[in-house]
Amino acid sequence: MKVLAIDTSNYTMGVALLDGDTVVGEIITNLKKNHSVRLMPAIEQLMKECEIKPNQLEKIVVASGPGSYTGVRIGVTVAKTMAWSLNIPIVGVSSLAVLAANGSYFSGYICPLFDARRQQVYTGLYEYTGETITIIEEDQIILIEDWLQQLKELDTPILFLGNDVSIHQSIIRDTLGERAVFAKAPEYNPRPSELAFLGLKKEEQPVHAFVPNYIRLAEAEANWIANQK
Repeated sequence: MKVLAIDTSNYTMGVALLDGDTVVGEIITNLKKNHSVRLMPAIEQLMKECEIKPNQLEKIVVASGPGSYTGVRIGVTVAKTMAWSLNIPIVGVSSLAVLAANGSYFSGYICPLFDARRQQVYTGLYEYTGETITIIEEDQIILIEDWLQQLKELDTPILFLGNDVSIHQSIIRDTLGERAVFAKAPEYNPRPSELAFLGLKKEEQPVHAFVPNYIRLAEAEANWIANQK
């Protein structure tokens, strides 16, 4: 099965192509640039170099959030448009689960996180058993201090992953001590090839019913709802 994976949910932009169990190609950048301008050229470049035409694709997998509202929308919009126009299935995967997949080697809990500003993080807790990823704590937005107090109750090492870990590394280390393990820098970028493999195991979703998982409303939407009341 030929699968295209797309992730623009944060600064890291990634696209990958699978052919069966083979990663045919992968493009990853971690730049503060507009994904809406760069995504389609990256897809076109990757497919051209891998000699795969759009009509050969059999599934689209997209990182469905949480993360940057604009970033998530860009990836999901492109993924839905391609899935609809090619009449192929679409599958959404948690952006945090994609990042957690970089820690599949770790014997303990895996904590991916994205900074959500105001001392908050998007995060969850995962664990690998063999090649199977298990959700220990569902994806959520939470104050970093509250999250670390919850983790403090767990008697197991925890691997922290993500480009935003450095923002909170001091408080993580102070709260958890030696139980906090920090991944290496190459493991901080979510891999679109991991996204593709996670998507292979998930149930397909109707294109028109597919929606991102923002976890929380954008501030403008929340203010609008509050004003209506």
